[in-house]
Amino acid sequence: MIGNLISNTIVFISGLSVSLGVALIALLYLIVIHKFEYFLNARIVGTKIRANSWEILLAMLVFEAAFGLAGVVAAPIYYAYLKSELREAKLI
Repeated sequence: MIGNLISNTIVFISGLSVSLGVALIALLYLIVIHKFEYFLNARIVGTKIRANSWEILLAMLVFEAAFGLAGVVAAPIYYAYLKSELREAKLI
């Protein structure tokens, strides 16, 4: 997380040396790539725990908002556990 912030800041400041527009486009690009990474992780992890990618993605976004980087790491694990327990109880 810290490395991501530092590198994003460096890219943004480098973009400012050209123009504000370039800096904003670079920042937008970095944000889109970051969220795309979440989507890819959700697809990969989702196949392992028999969950749809949108379920994992939603869990990762909610846990990131609540707990930061630790939430992103914990979300697939917690979601897999929760889904397993709900299946065992025949609630899903």
